[in-house]
Amino acid sequence: MSAADEVDTSMVFQRAWRAGKTVFSPVVGDDFSMRFVEITPSTRLEKNRFDLWEPAFGAEIRAERLDVVVTPVVVFDAQRHRIGMGGGYFDRAFSFLNTKKQNPRPKLAGFAFDCQKVEKITPNRWDIRLYRVFNESL
Repeated sequence: MSAADEVDTSMVFQRAWRAGKTVFSPVVGDDFSMRFVEITPSTRLEKNRFDLWEPAFGAEIRAERLDVVVTPVVVFDAQRHRIGMGGGYFDRAFSFLNTKKQNPRPKLAGFAFDCQKVEKITPNRWDIRLYRVFNESL
């Protein structure tokens, strides 16, 4: 779910639902964990401690079973490195991608504004690279 200053990704979810896809949203735990809960157009959302919208309830799926993940981006570079909101939730949840060599799944897709692109980000060893960044320059 997009934060107020992020690219509005609601059109991605609307299109997925129209195509008959199942959509999941992250829910963050007090222990810095992240789980993924199914959302529908009628799902009741609640604000979490970070003032972000999350589903109040729903069926869960393991991160390894997801196909595509819309990933928050604060800044990104041409090599698809990203800096997120600083909590490391996505890097922890998808750490298994650093060991997958062939056809990694899920694909992490960042949605960002052109002004969020920087020349170079020096990643940490635990950082997860995006599969693709969608921005105005496409």
